[in-house]
Amino acid sequence: MGNPSTATLISARRQHAVPAPATRYDRRLAEILTHATEVFCKKGYEGASMRDLSRASGMSLAGLYYYFESKERLLFLIQKHTFSTIVERLKSRLEGVADPEHRVRIFILNHLEYFLANQAAMKVLSHEAEVLKNGFASEVAAIKREYYRICVGLLDDLKREQGLQFSTRIAVLSLFGMMNWIYTWHNPRVDADAASLAGEMSDIFLRGVMAGAKERKDER
Repeated sequence: MGNPSTATLISARRQHAVPAPATRYDRRLAEILTHATEVFCKKGYEGASMRDLSRASGMSLAGLYYYFESKERLLFLIQKHTFSTIVERLKSRLEGVADPEHRVRIFILNHLEYFLANQAAMKVLSHEAEVLKNGFASEVAAIKREYYRICVGLLDDLKREQGLQFSTRIAVLSLFGMMNWIYTWHNPRVDADAASLAGEMSDIFLRGVMAGAKERKDER
């Protein structure tokens, strides 16, 4: 099967759009997390206070403490929401797609699209990755491991289908290295949108792992 075009990926994106939070509580929670994300992004976790978060969200300080006993819980909810959303959207998009290469391309599109649409959250996740402790850290780590395992599975499927030999671990970590820091350099005034970037990044990554694996195979 040939490489899916950018138009195909955009169509897949539209077909699998995730609806907005359904209940009033969910919508309000999403709003609070958005405001908290902006505060953490600007001031850093250590520099932000519950009063800052209260002011940004429009909720009284007492009310904020009632629902979120600490700013650590808010950071936890931001991380949990972010990673859960990425995983849920990915699973939805992969449904019914059998071609291994296309599935890898969908993974990359899903990741970049969310990162570019939520750059403040990505900065917070990257800069405050080690803040959470104990149960909070464990729960977020479990979601991250699931996401990592999905990517491993996609590349293992590609290897089997193409008859390739390469280190899945190195390939997966290299791919995340390509994708995760996009928020530090992407400029919407001069750089392409998520779909176009995903197409180019997919080409660079897939051509690299497939060509390298074939060259090593030919050398034996």
